Amino acid sequence: MKTKSIMMVGLAGAALGGCIQVKAPDKPIEINLNVKVQQEVVVKLQRDAQDLIQNNPELFPQ
Repeated sequence: MKTKSIMMVGLAGAALGGCIQVKAPDKPIEINLNVKVQQEVVVKLQRDAQDLIQNNPELFPQ
């Protein structure tokens, strides 16, 4: 009895295993790499602002 159930599970697994297909796409794969590079600009502006404040303290009283 146990052997029959093991064989049935094995056959069911073999039947399901044949359903998977790997096929190449018809169209080429497109990877869009439009990335915003904003960090460098912000750091540059921050450094420029620090330099401006340090070199002209009379313009920015605290």
